[in-house]
Amino acid sequence: MPSQYSKQMSTGMQEIGHVSTKELDDANLARMGKRPVLKRNFGLMSILGFSCTILITWEGIVVGGPAGAVYGFLFVWAGVAATFVVLSELASMAPTSGGQYHWCSMLAPRSCMKLLSYLTGWLTVIGWQATFATSCYLVGTLIQGLVVLTHSNYEPKDWHGTLLFWAVVAFSVVINSVGGKVLPRFEGMILVLHILGFFAILIPLTYMADHGSAKEVFTEFLNLGEFPSQGLSFFVGTVGCIFAFAGGDAAVHMSEEITNASTAVPTSIMLSVLINGSMGFGMLLAMLFCSGDLEKALESSTGYPFMSIFYQATGSIAGTAVMASIVTTMGATTSVGMLASTSRQFWSFARDRGIPGWRVWSKVTKSNAVPLYSVLVTSVIACLLALINIGSPVAFNDLCSMSISGLYLSYMVVGGLLLWRRCTGGISSTRSSDSAVVNTAGARLVWGPFHLPGIWGIIINAWALIYMTIAVFFTFWPTSWVVDVQTMNFSVVGTVGTIILSLFYYIFRASKVYEGPIMEQA
Repeated sequence: MPSQYSKQMSTGMQEIGHVSTKELDDANLARMGKRPVLKRNFGLMSILGFSCTILITWEGIVVGGPAGAVYGFLFVWAGVAATFVVLSELASMAPTSGGQYHWCSMLAPRSCMKLLSYLTGWLTVIGWQATFATSCYLVGTLIQGLVVLTHSNYEPKDWHGTLLFWAVVAFSVVINSVGGKVLPRFEGMILVLHILGFFAILIPLTYMADHGSAKEVFTEFLNLGEFPSQGLSFFVGTVGCIFAFAGGDAAVHMSEEITNASTAVPTSIMLSVLINGSMGFGMLLAMLFCSGDLEKALESSTGYPFMSIFYQATGSIAGTAVMASIVTTMGATTSVGMLASTSRQFWSFARDRGIPGWRVWSKVTKSNAVPLYSVLVTSVIACLLALINIGSPVAFNDLCSMSISGLYLSYMVVGGLLLWRRCTGGISSTRSSDSAVVNTAGARLVWGPFHLPGIWGIIINAWALIYMTIAVFFTFWPTSWVVDVQTMNFSVVGTVGTIILSLFYYIFRASKVYEGPIMEQA
């Protein structure tokens, strides 16, 4: 451990009353072997806004249509809550931008740490790159749907959606490139819109629409994919709800830009699942009770049943356009935060030499302390993925599934290792006051401020793993029992293919330069 870190941490621990929170954050980061190079511009409220608006659960439920259903949402919400508890415990232990691959390196046995950490890093790369691309794709097609709604003579083309996709990427790049306090203030403002927008849609929808019966909402199940059993249809239908909660680790990858990160990150994660879950469930019930002619909604020329439901409720194209614009605006602003998280995770993995071209992608611009090269390469990857839409309109479902599978597989790896460590007593409950290295590869493990002790921690950890296994399994399923080129889910090809390519890179190059999280010199 470099002497600079020892001095810094000793000062932080011995003179805690005389140093700022930022200095303590940097000292804790130093104990994990990382040099602070990003500016800590996020506080608790701004990162809460960031977390909540990344999830945009109620907006995702609106877009997802009736497939999620009440019981599917409750199942997913319970599973996501347990998963977020696990992520929060790990983020509290080691609040770094690396997230999952760093946690894997500190929890895994030394014999398999290097390869397992590397694969976990790539799973996170796959998940976040797909999540950002899916968000931009969704916004592009939502804008097309709005144009169809307001201009009946418009004929949407797939390449129109790609151009709109690129416009959303460009907007996200601009906000992310400015640096300073622009992004935190932007996220705080969007949190207000996220909450006000919920009521701006919920109130007119429930007031003006004809209401269905409770029997229809709570007892009648749809099997639009014509699966051989209702149970199978139920689990395949939960994918929409799972995606509505996607990106729960977003705040984790911003950890090195957050003050009091070991407490603020888990707090924002858990509050986001509570706030978004409550709002999402409320909006789901409203949509189901006010769905009107469901068959007509599913055949909407806009491509989105929720726009038809809004129109049936209000009887006004202008009113429907305003309500749908709120959802579209939230989607566009969410892409800004997704680009931030995706680029920070990519930057951190490059910093530890896990990505080809890591010398370039790990650079941070001195003027605004932003990993601009990682922001740009993430944007280019998304723009290239947008080209898939021109040749195959089913790209959204596949990208959505890759988003879930990549992120959830990375969660499963670290969740399984954490369960093993907590059952074998491998994590200390008290942090020493010295400057020793902790919570990184080969170092001593200590719990952070957020920790669920005892049997309850084990039960929730185990339930999270069960839920994630189910979620990943069904993300690879097609949306209907009779499969053709249009309904086939090719996400398994994308996920496994990327893993295979990363293994080839590992064999020929990364195994020589990647050692897990490196100990940086100050």
